[in-house]
Amino acid sequence: MQVIQVAIAVPMSQLFDYKIDNAIATDSAMIELSQTELASGEAASTASVVARSDNNELLGCRVLVPFGPRKCVGIVLRVDVESDYAISKLKSVIEILDSSPVCSEQMLTLGQWMSEYYHYPIGEVLHTLLPAALRKQQSGKTKAAVATQSYLQLHAATKAHSEVDELLARSVKQFDLYCLLEKSAQRLSSIKQQFSAAIIKGLIDKLLIEKVDVVEKPDEWTAQLSISEKPLPNVEQAMAISTINLANGFDTMLIEGVTGSGKTEVYLQIIEPLLAAGKQVLILVPEIGLTPQTVGRFEKRFGIRVGTLHSNLNDTERLQVWQQAKDGSLGIIIGTRSSIFTEMKNPGMIIVDEEHDESFKQQDNLKYHARDIAVYRARQLNIPLVLGSATPSLESLHNALEKKYRHILLPNRAGSAAMPAQRLMNIKGQPMQYGIAQGMLDKMQIQLDAGNQVMVFVNRRGYAPALLCHQCGHVENCARCDNPMTVHKSANNLQCHRCADIRHLPKVCAECGHNELDTFGVGTEQLQQGLESLFPDYATVRVDSDTVRGKGKLSKLLQEINQKKYQILVGTQILSKGHHFPDVTLVLILNVDSALFSADFRAPEKLAQLITQLSGRAGRSDKAGEMWLQTHCPEHPLLQDLINNGFSDFARYALLERKHAALPPHEHQICIRSESHHKHLSVHFLQLCAQIFTQFKHAKVLGPFPAFIEKKQGRYRNLLIIQSASRKYLQQVTEQANKALSEMPVSKQVRWSIDVSPIDFS
Repeated sequence: MQVIQVAIAVPMSQLFDYKIDNAIATDSAMIELSQTELASGEAASTASVVARSDNNELLGCRVLVPFGPRKCVGIVLRVDVESDYAISKLKSVIEILDSSPVCSEQMLTLGQWMSEYYHYPIGEVLHTLLPAALRKQQSGKTKAAVATQSYLQLHAATKAHSEVDELLARSVKQFDLYCLLEKSAQRLSSIKQQFSAAIIKGLIDKLLIEKVDVVEKPDEWTAQLSISEKPLPNVEQAMAISTINLANGFDTMLIEGVTGSGKTEVYLQIIEPLLAAGKQVLILVPEIGLTPQTVGRFEKRFGIRVGTLHSNLNDTERLQVWQQAKDGSLGIIIGTRSSIFTEMKNPGMIIVDEEHDESFKQQDNLKYHARDIAVYRARQLNIPLVLGSATPSLESLHNALEKKYRHILLPNRAGSAAMPAQRLMNIKGQPMQYGIAQGMLDKMQIQLDAGNQVMVFVNRRGYAPALLCHQCGHVENCARCDNPMTVHKSANNLQCHRCADIRHLPKVCAECGHNELDTFGVGTEQLQQGLESLFPDYATVRVDSDTVRGKGKLSKLLQEINQKKYQILVGTQILSKGHHFPDVTLVLILNVDSALFSADFRAPEKLAQLITQLSGRAGRSDKAGEMWLQTHCPEHPLLQDLINNGFSDFARYALLERKHAALPPHEHQICIRSESHHKHLSVHFLQLCAQIFTQFKHAKVLGPFPAFIEKKQGRYRNLLIIQSASRKYLQQVTEQANKALSEMPVSKQVRWSIDVSPIDFS
C-alpha cells in the first residue's frame, strides 16, 4: 500500500498523508491505459498496470481526498513516504483525477519557492498555479483540450455571381470581404481586424460565407508562421533588438523607452527568430484592455493564432489555452498577471510589458508580484526575460543601474512623432466649469476645431465623490467603511467604491430632512455630461470601469475612438496604459493636487508614472501634441522636476532620496496586515507582532499604524512594517516569527496576512 503526501488548499502550512489502495491505483492505471495503449491496439496484463501505477508518475497529479467532513482536491507532492502515523489510521485516496501530472516538477519547485518566499501555505500556492477549472473539478479525468482555429470561407452552396451582386449591391464592405474570401479562406481573427462583426454576420446570414473550425496539431503553428511586412527599425531600436537577440540563456533586460518609442515593435522583432526556431513566447500585459490590440498586432505580423489569458474568459476557455500552451499548440501566449503560471512545452522568452504597473501585484490572498515571479521562472527555464516601460519602477531601474539587469534605452519616439509639450495650468482664481478652467476650455476648442481629439483624465468614476446637505452639511457615508458614498446619477444610486455597497439616491437629508442635497466634486459621469453641453458639436465618450463592463466592450470603444467616432475622450486610468490614439493632440489631467500630499512614500513615483503615461497618449503620429496639468500648486518641486526634466531625471533623483531615507529599493520591507470588527483586537495583535520582531537585532519595526483606508467592510485595518537592509535576513526572521504568530491565541480572532515587498498601504 502506497503512502503519498498531498497539498490541499487550506490555510495550514503542512502536507497531509494519505494511502492509496491497490484498487484505486489499478483503476487509475487502467484508465490511462485505455487512453494510450488500448487505443493503439496494444495490450498489457493487470500486473504490469499495477506496477506502472506504483511509481513517481503520481507526482504533480490531482487526487480527490477526504478532509474532515469534506472532499477536497489535492496535489501529490511526495510519493512512497514513510508516514509518522500508523497506516491503519491513514485515510485512503478516493480517486486519482489525472492520468498524467497537471503540475510539472518545475511548477512544483516554483510553488515550493513561492510558499517559502511569500510565507503562504503550500496547498493554496499550488492551487493558485492551476487554472480554476482544475481546482474545482472533483471527479473524472482531465480531458485534453482540442486546439482549433476558426476560418471564414465561401459557403459550400456556392451562388452564381449575378445573385451575389444582387445580394451585395448596397453593401460595399460585405462585397469587399466576399471578394477577399473568394481568393482563399482566411482566419477569423485576422478578418476581425479588418471588418466589423456586423459585416461578417451579414454575409453569414445571407449564406454567402461560413465559419469552419479546423483542428490543429501540437507544433503545427510553426508551419503556419508567415512574417508580414515590418518597418525598418531606427538606430536605437536596432541596437535594442541586436542586444536582446544575442542573449544566451537566462538574462534580464530592462527596456526604458519613452512613450511612443516603439517598444512593441522591438518585442515583435526579438521574438521572430524564436518563433522560427519553434520556441514559445509568454507576454504579460497589465490590463485586459491592452490584450485585444496587442493580440491583433501579433497575429497580423506572424500569421498564427495567439492564445490569451485574462479574467474576461470563462474557466473552460482559460483551461483550453493553458493546455494548448503546455502541449505546444500555441507559439505566443498573451495574458495578465496570473498567466505567468502558464507552462510552455518549448519556452523561448518571457516579456513583461509596462512592468511598472501596480496590477502585476496580487493584493488579495497570495500577495505575489508577477514581475518577480517572471524573474524566477526565466532563471528556472534558462531563457531571457525582457521588462519594458516608459516609466520603469524604481525597483527595476535600481537593478538596472546596479548592473543586475541589462539596461536598454530608447530615448526618442519612433518615426517622425515628437514628444508632447508638458505644461502646467495655474487655476488659482480662475472660473471653473465641471472642474475645467476657462483657459483650458479655450484650448480644447482650438484642437477640436482643427479636427483633432482631446483626452480629459479624472481618476474618479461616477457623477460625484460625495453627496451633502446644503442646510446641515451632513454627508452620506457608507456605514461599513465610514467613507463618503459616490453619486451615480445614471444608475440613480449611491455606491461605496470600497465595499461595493449600493443604496438608492435619497431625495431628502437623512439627518435634517431638507431636500437641498448637493454633489461635491466631479467624476467621469458628470464630466461627460458637462463636456457634451459645452461642446455640443462634438461627440464625447466615457471610458471607465462602468462603461467597459462586458465582454468586448472596451475593444469596441477603442476601435470607435480610432475611427474618430468620438472627438472628446473622458476616462480614468484605463485610458493611460499603452493605447495608441494617433489623432489625440491634447491631454488634460484634472485634480493633480490630490496626489501631491500623500502619506505614501511611493505616491510621487506613482503620480509621475501616471502623468508620463498620460502624456504619451498625445502626439503619437505626425501631429504635435501637448499635455496640461491643472493645479493650484504649480510651484510644487515634483511637478517642476517632471515638467522640466522628464521622468528619467525624476526617477534617478527619487532613487537618491530613497537611499538617504533608507527606503525600498535600498532596503526591504514586509508588511503584516491585521483586520477585525474590533479596533482594539487588530491593534493588539500587531503590538504582539512588534514585540516578537524587536528581538531581532537587524530588523526595524514601524507601527502599528492605521492603513490609509482604515475601515473597510466593517473591519478596522492596521499595518506593521518590518524593514531590513538584507532581504535574506528579513526572510529568515519573518519565517521564524510566522510560526510564533500562528500560535498566538489572538491570531485566531483577527484576519492577518504577510505582504512581502508591499506596494500599497491602503
